[in-house]
Amino acid sequence: MLRIECPYCGPRDEIEFSCGGEAHIARPPEPEALSDAEWADYLFMRTNPKGALAERWCHSLGCRRWFNVERDTVSHEILRTYKMGEPRGGGGGGGGDNSGGGA
Repeated sequence: MLRIECPYCGPRDEIEFSCGGEAHIARPPEPEALSDAEWADYLFMRTNPKGALAERWCHSLGCRRWFNVERDTVSHEILRTYKMGEPRGGGGGGGGDNSGGGA
């Protein structure tokens, strides 16, 4: 089981959280100008890297706040957690030993 550090509540077990998918996906500024293929690409196509990936998570059984988790997709190690609005590579936000192994 993963141990995820909520930036608001501290470390908790993964069963308290819900994953909301890839983070830092910018909404198109003029969605009505997109073709059906471009809109489908925005809605459904996501990166699937082997390595670090930024994801949105919600502490659904705790503070109910959304935050970002940078997780290694190979080892499932939590590299760091940080509040919404903070840059992916920037400082601040969780960290520490909260990996807990595979899922």
